[in-house]
Amino acid sequence: MSADMVVNLMSETLYLIIKVSAPMLLVSLVVGLIVSILQTVTSIQEQTLTFVPKLISIFLVLTIAGNWILSNIVEYMEYLFENFNAFIR
Repeated sequence: MSADMVVNLMSETLYLIIKVSAPMLLVSLVVGLIVSILQTVTSIQEQTLTFVPKLISIFLVLTIAGNWILSNIVEYMEYLFENFNAFIR
């Protein structure tokens, strides 16, 4: 396996990780921002208040986008298994 193949494989893997984690991270970011704005407006400075809305929103994203995430990961694993012979040379 050449250095170019390793770099290409690593870049594809990192791209997949970013792609499948982006929905959860973005929703968590938006919910955290909204809760922090509400905390500022209402002067409630409870640090644990952001945890439950973020947790619920991430569970909802996993419920909605879970099939898409899993299909992307399975597709990539199939690619890796199909080309396994080329990777071990």
